Amino acid sequence: MADPGLHHDRSAALDDREATLARALARLRLEGAIFLRGEYSEPWAYESLPPQDAVAVLSPGAGRVILFHVVAAGRTWIETLDGERHWAAEGDVIVLPYGDSHRMGGTEPAVCVSVSSLIDPPPWQRMPVIQHGSGGAETHLVCGYLACDDPLFDPRTRALPRVFVVRPDGAARPWVRASIEYAVQQTALVRPDHFEAPTRIPELLLAEVLRIHLADSPATETGWLQALRDPVLAPALAAMHASPEHKWTLLELARAAQVSVSLLDERFRSVLGLAPIRYLTGWRMHLATDLLRSTDLGVATVARRVGYESEEAFSRAFKRELGNAPTPWRLTHTST
Repeated sequence: MADPGLHHDRSAALDDREATLARALARLRLEGAIFLRGEYSEPWAYESLPPQDAVAVLSPGAGRVILFHVVAAGRTWIETLDGERHWAAEGDVIVLPYGDSHRMGGTEPAVCVSVSSLIDPPPWQRMPVIQHGSGGAETHLVCGYLACDDPLFDPRTRALPRVFVVRPDGAARPWVRASIEYAVQQTALVRPDHFEAPTRIPELLLAEVLRIHLADSPATETGWLQALRDPVLAPALAAMHASPEHKWTLLELARAAQVSVSLLDERFRSVLGLAPIRYLTGWRMHLATDLLRSTDLGVATVARRVGYESEEAFSRAFKRELGNAPTPWRLTHTST
């Protein structure tokens, strides 16, 4: 008979882990706003502005911006220009942590047009609303941006995927919708070239979305966010994050960090509570859950993307980490 205390202990550990992560994310300093609504009808597709142009329009002087899209209705896909296609449905939040160029579209094939052809250039007299498509089923998006110079959003560390989709559940789901609706209603033009909007709402929204996304990543209950600033750990983490499919050895990671194997191992264990290769396994599983949840990639393809030559080896590792094989896990976690 199973010990009834085991479930309680595990739940308590998860609660502690999420509370620690939430406290760490609360220390991030983010500034941004809701800036655009999109009303699209099937078939439709568009390509975003290049990152430097988006920064110039949204946050002049910032080094980069974080972009997010809340799906208010319908279903959409998003892909960065060199990445796989992710799907999102009503209530989901799409995040581009490095502000990468991207394409978005609906469920039917469509010619992809530049977003610059769909919207007047600034300054805007009111919050822009894009209306585009051919009159079929509708998808509504609310778009926002944030600026932050934290290493979490530094593209050199690759601590996050280029694009990921989060499906808030429980109390978070109605909170996201209500917060976005309020932010849209409260956004107003106060000068010909300046909108005033509730800045705390996008900040709180992104922190909550990040908490959900990172909850199953390795070592978030310890010093993971701090590790991204560590001169020894940051280069090794960046190498693993950039190429999770590579067959990393301790020696290669130590060379990337320009330290000895023993120092690297000691630093991983003292700061993150994990050996380097154990962290790598956890990171691969974290990426795999994102791909399984929001893309149509087959299990074998996902396995190769995260460093496993065979689907069988990947499935065994996935089940050890997540408690279920990839296919049944996907069935219970896929956005519909």
